[in-house]
Formats: sequence, structure tokens, C-alpha cells
Amino acid sequence: MPLSSLNAEQQAASSAPLGHNLIIASAGTGKTSTIVGRIAHLMHQGITPQEILLLTFTNKAANEMISRLAALFGESKAKAVEAGTFHAVAYRYLKEKFAVSLKQPRELKTLFKSIYERRVFVQRSSQPPYTANYLYDLYSLYQNSTSEPFIEWMKKRQADQALYLDIYEDAWGEFSALKKEYGYVDYNDLLLLYREEMSKEESPFKEVLVDEYQDTNPLQYSILQAINPPSLFCVGDYDQSIYAFNGADISIIASFEKSFEDARIFTLTKNYRSTAPILALANSVIEKNERIYPKRLEVVKQKVAAPPPRLLVYDELFLQYQAIARRIRESTKPHAQIAVIFRNNSSADGIEASLRELGIPSKRKGGVSFFDSKEIALMLDIASLLHNPKDMMAFIHVLSYGKGIGSAIAKDIYEALTELGKGNAITGLLHPDLEVKEPYKRRAKNTQMGLFDDFFELGSVSRFKDLGFEERFLGNGILKHPKLTKEGAEFLYRFYQGIKAFRALSNPSALIVKIFSSELYQGIARNLAKERATQKDGSIHEDRYKEALERIERKVRLLRDLSGHYESLGRFLNAMILGSGEMSEGEGVNLLSVHGAKGLEYEEVYIIDLMDGRFPNRKLMAQNGNIEEERRLFYVAVTRAKELLYLSYAKSDAIKNLTYAPSQFLLEAGLVKAE
Repeated sequence: MPLSSLNAEQQAASSAPLGHNLIIASAGTGKTSTIVGRIAHLMHQGITPQEILLLTFTNKAANEMISRLAALFGESKAKAVEAGTFHAVAYRYLKEKFAVSLKQPRELKTLFKSIYERRVFVQRSSQPPYTANYLYDLYSLYQNSTSEPFIEWMKKRQADQALYLDIYEDAWGEFSALKKEYGYVDYNDLLLLYREEMSKEESPFKEVLVDEYQDTNPLQYSILQAINPPSLFCVGDYDQSIYAFNGADISIIASFEKSFEDARIFTLTKNYRSTAPILALANSVIEKNERIYPKRLEVVKQKVAAPPPRLLVYDELFLQYQAIARRIRESTKPHAQIAVIFRNNSSADGIEASLRELGIPSKRKGGVSFFDSKEIALMLDIASLLHNPKDMMAFIHVLSYGKGIGSAIAKDIYEALTELGKGNAITGLLHPDLEVKEPYKRRAKNTQMGLFDDFFELGSVSRFKDLGFEERFLGNGILKHPKLTKEGAEFLYRFYQGIKAFRALSNPSALIVKIFSSELYQGIARNLAKERATQKDGSIHEDRYKEALERIERKVRLLRDLSGHYESLGRFLNAMILGSGEMSEGEGVNLLSVHGAKGLEYEEVYIIDLMDGRFPNRKLMAQNGNIEEERRLFYVAVTRAKELLYLSYAKSDAIKNLTYAPSQFLLEAGLVKAE
């Protein structure tokens, strides 16, 4: 982007001397144009694309900036700029140097659970030990937040868990060793390994640009310190720092001037997105937070008689959702330009149901993602274990669907298959080494670490001889697991038959079709549909059951369509893992959590459930949040609106028999009066 097309504030920032520059870019002030202008300026100054690193909050944002650069300098030069999220940049670098296999958190949680659930907590305090999933998430937060020892960090935060800390740390140590053995890395591992590599050499970059700097966490900041570029160009807005729950530290942007002696601060104040009434409301609320750097948004979009934000008040919660759905039905705006924004995912269920009742299509972001849904995760796991028979996580995840086969038994089976296949689990399944008489290993006891040997005697495969299995499969040593039930053995047989049928296919699209039609996948799909259609009395709602099956089929069709862009199964799987968080399903009205709405804009915006306790969310505030963070969330939600903004709340919830007071943010905005 030529600097001449930027306003005076953007030009000053884009052409700043090399050094340490912080640009305070409020909502809608053209930060993308400023960053592109900065890169153009650097390249005009003789800095090569390879000497520039652009770190963004999403890969979508990076792609947009690179596309704009391509229009100025050509595609080859633009693509030579190293650009993407911290994780994407680290992954590309590490894949060139090491044989790393990136795994999603859901996959590694399954692996951690298979290790953790073997622990037995003999001694217990008044507080029970954490679940495997919670402990995994807590450890992730720890890695992003600090470099002090885990036990010391935990003692400060959760003193009532002190009795279990040795077991926690030992389980995590075993988990880390297993990941290293198989070359598995999670998103935190990418950053830790990349930081280690960057600290070994002189910076390969003349300048590093960081977008959404306000949401940088200590781990990401330590990477910038490890790279130590001669010039740093950081763009952010402290009023939009909303990721504290994920380790983001607002003090990083607040201390910029203290951190760098040559720091220069630029402020972009001209808002090109929203009307004056919308910005006035946003300013009136966010000003209640402490001002880190002085600023105030100015309206560029002068529109005659711009409608003010409108407050909608309803007597009951579900009446609110129904009324908003009807209002959307009457709107003249395209569905793609309408957003309903919520603080809590439970809010989305009611509005989604109300829209569907009126036949209005919607797409939801901020809840369970398309790629985290069980049916899609299962499909990708089956494809992954076929692509890489050493992918223990994929095996554990798939095998855990068998009745009576939990994560621990699934891990035992995988290890036995590897033993029977001399290092290859697929070989161990289809062509086991019959010389291996005891494929299951005994485990050492360690009472202090909660480890007990519960594996006493192998079972006999003869207990399964009347189930109609092929002779070859009946002779497989994996059937000797003493805790394997009849239903579990039948599941393993379907798994065996499926793998035989799938393994000849390498085209992603053809493989997905084959997997979907198999009895293995269909059986699991039917069970998932039954779970989703089970009523409180335990009966199956037939219409919901059919609808659940149809939704599963629609999701698989979408995955097949995505796979059509790839000939290689490996390239397809890599793309699905790294880009899954930004892909969305369907079309229609946008249903978004505030976090999911970050960086987006819409003509017509509804912010719902603005009741005290729900927004601000007092429960999360009591755990680790604060009112300033909740106020920033409200500010982000309001500034997504370009033309029309509706704020709504309900006075009661008839189902839970609750009454609500309006959100304090409505009071601060002057839309309601204090009682």
C-alpha cells in the first residue's frame, strides 16, 4: 500500500525509523493498512522480504496482509515475507529441522488421560485431585504464563492441591517423555522449541512486526526476546486485551516504554468503521478502565441521522431470543452482515434454536469447532493412523470408542500392536508376529507416584471363539488383554476389518468416503446420534436421532469437499491440524462469542444477555478475571458494529426461576438508570 493512501497518523507510524515502535491502533482505525504500509516502507528502504517477520493473531490476517503486498510487489516477493501466527511460523521452521508431529490439544489430552488415570490417590485432602482434562489445561496456562517451577506456581495458586503435586508432576514427566519418544508436539511445545532455536543464533530478521500486541503472553514475549531483532514494530490496543484466560498479559503492552530505551509511541485515532453514536457508547464505557496510553476515537464515518444504539428489554430469557430472531427476520441486511454476540456459550443455544424455528440459517463460532466435533475428529484420527502407523494418539482416540475400552486400555492395545508388528501397529493388527506370546507389558509399582500394577494375568482368546471372527484375527495377541470385554473385542474386529479396507487408499477424498461407509464409522456415528437424542428419561427422541445422523453426514461431506484440494494425505492432514481453528462451517447469521468476534465487523450487531452475572460474568471474575477485562470484552463487542447496534437483556429466566438486574455496562453507557 503506497504511503500516500494512508492518513497522517498512519503515515507517521508506517515510516517510523527502525527501532522499537508501538502503534496504539484502536478499533476500526486501519491497523492492517498501517502494517502493510510499514512492510512496503521497509522494502522500499532496501530490506529484503526474507529479513521481515510478520506475527499475527490469526493466519487469516497474515494471508490478507500478504495478499495486499502481492498487489504492490508481486506474489513471489510478498510470499517471501515470513508471516503467520507464532505457532504457524514456529511449525514451519521446526518442520524443516526436526521430525515433529503436531497434535491437537484434544488428542494429547487423551494421551495424558491414558497415563494419568493409572494413578491412584491413596491419600486425599478435603479437596479432590483434578481431572486429567483440567490438569492438562492448567499446565498449558502455566507454560504460557511463567518460567518458574510448576510446583512453586501451583503452591501459590492452588495450595489445597499440595498433597497431589508430586503425582501431578510425575504424570506430566511421563507424558513429556512419551511425547518426545514419538515426536509429538503441541502448540506450547512449538513455541518452546522455536524459542530455544532462536536463542542459539543471531536474529535472521531486520524487523519483526507483531499484530494484536495487547494479547501477547509471557511465552510469546520471550520468543521476541530470543529473536532479539534490531527493530520491532508492535501494533495493538490495550482496550482490546481479552485473552487473560489464555495467559495474555496486558502489562507487556503497558510497559513498552520501560522495556525499550528508544521506544516510540504512535496513536491511530480515526475510526473508519462505526458511526458516531456507536463510538460514543464505546468510549463512555471503556473510559471507566485505567488509561494506559491517552487516546480517544474520532469518527470519520459521518452519517446524517445515524441511528443510536438501541436497548431491548424483555420479561423472560427465551422471549428475548425469539424476539431477536423475529427482528432479524425483518432486517433488510444480508444474513452474512448480521451478528449476534454473546459472553457465554449457553446464550447461543437459545438464539440458534429460535433462528432455526423461523427457518433462518446461522453459523456459530466460539463453541465446539467443526474440527473438534467428535465425528470429524474421528475421521481425521482414522486417516492419521493410516498415514502414520506410529501415531499412537490417533490409535488411542479411535480405540477409546470401543465399549469398555478407555484411554488406558487403548494405550495398552496400541503398545501391544506395536510389539506384535515389530514397531508398526498396522502390521501388528493385520499380520501379527505369532512368536510374541505376551504382547502386554507389566508396569512397575511406585506407591508415592500413585502407580500400581493392576495387570496380573493375561486372558485367554478362547473366550471370543464363538463371535465369528476370522481365524487370522482370533490368533492376534491383543485379544489377551484381561479387561477386554466381548463388546470390546467385537469393536476391535470391526476396526481390523476397516483398516484392511482403508489402507490401500491414499487419496484423501476417496478415503473419507470409504471410512464413512464402513461399519466401524457407522456404528460409532449411530452411538453419537443416540447420545445426542437421549432424553432425560433415557428414551431416544427419534426425530432428533435422525437429525443428528444427518448433521454428522453433512459435516463429513464438508470435510470431503475440503479434502478435494489435496492429492496427498499428509498435506491434507497438516492443513487440517494447523488451520482448523479458523475454518468455519455453513453460512447465515453469525453467532459469535466475544472472543470469536475479535477482529471482525458487521453492519448489524446484537449483543445479548446483558444481565449482571452473565455479562459481566461474575463467576469467571471470581476465578481469575476482573471487571476491567469484562469491560474490555464489552468494548470489543460494541465496536464490531458498523451501522446498527442493539443491546438486550431479560428480566428473568422462567426455567431456572431466576430474576436478573441489567448489566452494569448498560448503566455506564447511560442506557439504564441506577435503582
